[in-house]
Amino acid sequence: MNLVLKYSVNIMVTVFTVTIFFSCRNNFKEVQNIGVLGSEPLTIAENINTKYTDSGRLKSNLLSPKMLDFSNREFGFFEFPDGIDFTIYDDDGNKSNVIADYAIIYDDTDLIDLQGNVILSTHNKDTLFAEQLFYDQVREWMFTNQPVIFKTQTQIINGIGFDSNKDFTKAQVLETTGTIFIDE
Repeated sequence: MNLVLKYSVNIMVTVFTVTIFFSCRNNFKEVQNIGVLGSEPLTIAENINTKYTDSGRLKSNLLSPKMLDFSNREFGFFEFPDGIDFTIYDDDGNKSNVIADYAIIYDDTDLIDLQGNVILSTHNKDTLFAEQLFYDQVREWMFTNQPVIFKTQTQIINGIGFDSNKDFTKAQVLETTGTIFIDE
């Protein structure tokens, strides 16, 4: 009888130890998210003014009344539900400005998705109007496949799609329509 009791106690101790061992994982991400609901932002910031510099030169400035930080998700992002005012500076210090009603910046891809009444004003007085515009921060490239209106000093160009580098030296309206004046 004593042998059976001793055997049963050894099995229970072993099972308990194995259970404790396997339930204690060192997962920093889970510890970070304790008390944070999966659908809630990690942090909320108000009245932000973020400046990005590289080698002492101002490259961009982002203003927004509200930012929601969802970097705790598997594909992290920052959401700007009340819109943004984003200024981009080229290598010569010229600035272009983008405003939008809503924006998302994705952590892993460095892609900015601007949506709703997007207005891009370039340093040379050109203006782009769109409902959606993407800005790739790594490649410093803007693009959309949505309808756009591009106003220059002398032309109004309608199109489906837009591509441009940050300096607007390679700006293209795709599938163009509208009134275009050509000097002969």
